[in-house]
Amino acid sequence: MTDTTDGPLLLIVDGANVVGSRPDGWWRDRRGAAERLRDRLAAEGLPGHDGPVEIVLVVEGAARGVESVPGVRVEQAPGSGDDRIVELVAEQQGRPRLVVTSDRELRRRVTALGAEVTGPRALLG
Repeated sequence: MTDTTDGPLLLIVDGANVVGSRPDGWWRDRRGAAERLRDRLAAEGLPGHDGPVEIVLVVEGAARGVESVPGVRVEQAPGSGDDRIVELVAEQQGRPRLVVTSDRELRRRVTALGAEVTGPRALLG
């Protein structure tokens, strides 16, 4: 079996987990917090990564309705954001995938599919 990787790095961001990693009042305006994260991703990309990156921000619950912008595709999870992230990882076999989350169970699920994982600090500093 030959391992081939095709395409730019796919960066999948667990929006609820990353937004919730900082106690900055996000719970008062979940959609606004997700929009701020989206805008930061669009402006900064993945710090420390020089190659091309396709960024997908997965939102759920009260953050649904956040729109995509140039550089960041927003995926509205119809149910569980974690389940949508696992689906995205599975759909993109054969290319490098990095999931940003600190959720242990989600980490287990996506690494079983061959994705790499990093925590929110990789984006938020």
